[in-house]
Order: sequence, then structure tokens, then C-alpha cells
Amino acid sequence: MVSIREDGRVEFRFFRPGASRVTIAGDFDRWSGSLEMRNAGRGWWIFDAELPPGEYRFRYRADGAWFTDYAAFGVELGRFGWNSVLIVPEAESVGMESQQEFERARIAA
Repeated sequence: MVSIREDGRVEFRFFRPGASRVTIAGDFDRWSGSLEMRNAGRGWWIFDAELPPGEYRFRYRADGAWFTDYAAFGVELGRFGWNSVLIVPEAESVGMESQQEFERARIAA
């Protein structure tokens, strides 16, 4: 799964118990797969990134096999299979979404 934190950074989280090496490849690294995820324990792998606003396609690679993140912002068929879609909003949009969530929670309470 991938999420945008309040500080604007992107957090990639991938569950692959037993994997010895997990990387991310996508538009942001020209699909080189050079971004190493860190083993966070209990099968979880994590990578934090600071990406400029825009749309990106990506996939995970664990021990040589490719994986699509179906919990991302969407998926689309690419040349070599299903790519995950990441949408990084403008910084102001991130704050607005957080404010809107706060307002909805306040009204529901």
C-alpha cells in the first residue's frame, strides 16, 4: 500500500514475508528498481520518498518477481503487466484533505 503522510512524504508499505530483498521501480527512478525497501519486520517492507506533485506508475520487486500494489491510487495495464498508480497532490491539497477529514469527523461526532 502507498500513502501520503501529513508532511507530504510518500510511504510505500509492502507485505512479503520471507523475502530477502525488495525494491521499488517506477517512473520516479526510470524503472531501474534501484530503490531498496527496508525490512520493518513481521513481513513488512517500507520505503519513504519525497516526490514532486504528479502521477506516477510503479511496481514492487521481491527476490526477482514483480508485484502490483492493488491498494494504491489505482492500477493500469502497462507494457509488461499491471502497474500501480500513485498520485502525489500539491502540498496545499494534502492539507485540505486533512482539514476535510477533520471536519467530517467533527460533524459525525
